[in-house]
Amino acid sequence: MSDIEIQDLYAASYRRLLGQLIGVTGSLAEAEDVVQEAFVRGLDHPRRLLGADNPEAWLRTVAVNLARSRWRRAQRLIGLAPRLVQEPRSGDPDGHVVLLQALRNLPAGQREVIALHHLADLTVEQVADTLGLPTGTVKARLSRGRAALSALLVKEGPHV
Repeated sequence: MSDIEIQDLYAASYRRLLGQLIGVTGSLAEAEDVVQEAFVRGLDHPRRLLGADNPEAWLRTVAVNLARSRWRRAQRLIGLAPRLVQEPRSGDPDGHVVLLQALRNLPAGQREVIALHHLADLTVEQVADTLGLPTGTVKARLSRGRAALSALLVKEGPHV
């Protein structure tokens, strides 16, 4: 297990994981923090990381769990639901602000499964494994989340 292997894994998967975790957390800064922390934990346990069937999936699971823990801790500490994204800047060139705002308005469970299934391109079974949920729960959350997201995006549509 060499540092070279971990560096190669980092180079190959960091940006993809970051994009996936932006969908889960709704925040670039939060996504960067949890993905980087997942890699740090992989460095602390290189045999576990590199010995996994799919090291990137191992990192994604760690990052999602970190994001969940941070979410719960923030709710406990401040007593309010934490903000998932910064206030949008006017003139966002890539138009993702509306989607992030809509994702922010979904319950955490729905937001997580939608981000992992649609942004990370994971199967329902992979999402279930990542989140430690039954596949039926993932399917139900996807269905409810898609419906809610669709309603939110239709409502916001003219602003895009």
